[in-house]
Amino acid sequence: MHYLVTGHTGFKGAWLTSLLLAQGHRVSGLALDPTAGSLYVQAGLGASLDHDLRVDIRDAEATARAVTEVGPDVVLHLAAQPLVRESYRDPRTTHETNVLGTFNVLEAVRSTPSVQAQVIVTTDKVYRNVRQIWGYREDDALGGVDPYSASKAAADLLTQSWIASSGSTVPTAIARAGNVVGGGDVCAERLMVDLVAAFSAGRSVRLRYPDAVRPWQHVLDCLNGYLVLADELLAGRQAGEAFNFGPGSESFVRVGDLATRVADLWGAGASIELDEDPQPHEADLLALDARKAELLLRWRDLLSFEETLAWTVSWEKAVRSGADAAEVTADQIREFLARRPTAAAGSAA
Repeated sequence: MHYLVTGHTGFKGAWLTSLLLAQGHRVSGLALDPTAGSLYVQAGLGASLDHDLRVDIRDAEATARAVTEVGPDVVLHLAAQPLVRESYRDPRTTHETNVLGTFNVLEAVRSTPSVQAQVIVTTDKVYRNVRQIWGYREDDALGGVDPYSASKAAADLLTQSWIASSGSTVPTAIARAGNVVGGGDVCAERLMVDLVAAFSAGRSVRLRYPDAVRPWQHVLDCLNGYLVLADELLAGRQAGEAFNFGPGSESFVRVGDLATRVADLWGAGASIELDEDPQPHEADLLALDARKAELLLRWRDLLSFEETLAWTVSWEKAVRSGADAAEVTADQIREFLARRPTAAAGSAA
């Protein structure tokens, strides 16, 4: 099976590319240039791809040409401007990338006969946050206060409209996920990235929102959900549906508590303090109810919260000590795949 991953040079995209390659698939990628020191760069992923294309998805013609050139069987659309704080600094690019860019990918797929299925990835932040203590379900209202959340909610609604009105016969579904962590993330202003950068340099990390509650999930558990959903689409099921892929309630943890646990795992030199400077708005409570995916897709997390943190810290400490990033990533993927049920997602075809 030939997969096209948009955003493959990003954190989730690089792990997804590695996961697909480990299962024997052909993989192509469409994205902007990678960030220096990213997993994509450290693992040398470009050399293993059928096509490694640099395209800004805001450019409709370039996106259409790229998808046609690749001719994939499955499209997994992850490309996005993914940061809340960056969306305040540059709302125009955020909206153009996340909304118009998604439309351009959808239209490119509509014009590419080879595509048999596509998964459009949005986020947990598409939901109108009413600070409820239980997880949001797929039929809850969408909304967004910050530009990032608003743009992803708009992209989600756009995809729903496209499915209903475009006339495309490509089975399409929406995947919504929350905060994922894992080795190799270099995206600034993410909690785990800030923790690792500070602890590895022997600096104290400053927490902006220590009381905010987030559902923490390992990136492989999230990506496994995307592949389970893609397999369902290929089998003629779940087209037009949206699915949450989030961890169980034991992984709904305060930012301050997570930072403390990571500091304990890291060991000597890890310390934490509170950042009391004024901060832009971010949701202080946000969680997903993933029972629909558990019941209809037979998907579930394979790593516990404690394992999620341990795997992330282990990856970072190993690679920062000189281990090969590709090998460390491959080792974790092998261990993860060994935990899956026999009829698992993304089996090579």
